[in-house]
Amino acid sequence: MARQDFYRPTDRYLKLMNSEFYGRIFEQDGHFEQLAMQAFEYQREKCAVYREYLNQTGRLDIEPSTLEEIPFLPISLYKTCKIVSGEDDDKIEQIFTSSATTGMVASKHYVKDLSVYEKSFKGAFSRVYGSSDKYSLLALLPSYLERSGSSLVYMVEKLIEDVRKSGGEGGFYLYNHDELLAKFAELSSKSGRKTILIGVTFALLDFAEYISENSSAADAIPLEFFDNLIVIETGGMKGRGVELTRGELHSRLRKGLRTNHIHSEYGMAELLSQAYQTDLRIDGREDVFASAPWMRVMVRDLQDPFRILSSKDGEPVSGGINIIDLANINSCCFIETEDRGTVFYPSVGGLTDTEDCYFSVDGRIRNAELRGCNMLIEK
Repeated sequence: MARQDFYRPTDRYLKLMNSEFYGRIFEQDGHFEQLAMQAFEYQREKCAVYREYLNQTGRLDIEPSTLEEIPFLPISLYKTCKIVSGEDDDKIEQIFTSSATTGMVASKHYVKDLSVYEKSFKGAFSRVYGSSDKYSLLALLPSYLERSGSSLVYMVEKLIEDVRKSGGEGGFYLYNHDELLAKFAELSSKSGRKTILIGVTFALLDFAEYISENSSAADAIPLEFFDNLIVIETGGMKGRGVELTRGELHSRLRKGLRTNHIHSEYGMAELLSQAYQTDLRIDGREDVFASAPWMRVMVRDLQDPFRILSSKDGEPVSGGINIIDLANINSCCFIETEDRGTVFYPSVGGLTDTEDCYFSVDGRIRNAELRGCNMLIEK
């Protein structure tokens, strides 16, 4: 079908865009590029902040023919602007906020339709871990529980609900490590389910230290339990000591939590999709994330943020991480993050629209937020 048959930014097209788009985001039907192009046309017209950004950067009238030509919105603008697409931008179901250390401004993600978020995180989770009836799910997220507006807490609450509905056990823990270790012992006596422990990094390290200090209680738990224990760390060491590389962190967690299954979740308040790092190894690296088909990661030139870097002969390529998140159809799907990363191509020739995207997160970009805040007038 000709390109003009897909992209017609008429009033009727724009009004119908959401309902038609919703039905295809999670179908995994091999039309990612087509949907991303539709999202660009829609959000250029119906997202005021994105439209103003395109205007101020001289890109309002571009006609991209590839995903690499689409401009990405600096993520720092979520700190100063209300980023909403479509009509009725006052009808917000939830405002998710980012975690922020003292003196920092938190990002705000205005979510118009929570059902899209739920389909996204449940779909991504089930692609990696399968049905909820295989697990019990425990959460160690103290800093997130102690503030309002956490998208991570919302996600884990809903996943725990599904686990409980299927007959499993689940719950949140703050600093009550004794109760969490006791729950390990209780679950070890029950067969048929593995246990997932999802937690913020500093809390998992604290719990690992607690286990080492209470080794006799941990020794009483059968080794089979720890063999089947999956730990998912979500990041989070801001203001809590020296940053660790992911390799160093996972080595500590493997030793302290007595399991080889140390995974990671990559997500943020500004996105409605997540990626997971599991036991998969690519190019000999264990720190590689896989995204769901409705999320695509690219990398940009750190000296020219509008230049997307391409791979040569399937070789990994590194730069600033840009993300296309189709679940962000009601805010902005095209996000320029402040992370550095590498995109991997397990099959020479690049990704197809039905494959996961593989990438690593290699660190933060210094002074990244200055560009976005200075580029756009505050709304």
